[in-house]
Amino acid sequence: MRALSLIMIKPGTIDKVIELLSKKRKIAKEVLPVTGRADVCVLMHGSINDINTTVMDFKKIGDIVATETLMEMEVDLGW
Repeated sequence: MRALSLIMIKPGTIDKVIELLSKKRKIAKEVLPVTGRADVCVLMHGSINDINTTVMDFKKIGDIVATETLMEMEVDLGW
């Protein structure tokens, strides 16, 4: 399963947060600074339990203000 986590952080902490996310997350395939509503985007690949645990771990990083996680859906479109 894949998921995309949009992360909002405190101003001036982008380098610190990206370094922490890149080092500690085994299922994080990419950590990207982005523009828009979020400051950082993390692309994850793993089981739903691994993704849930990782997102909960994001809350332990004090400079992260909020997260929004988009989970991949498995849909049979009949094609």
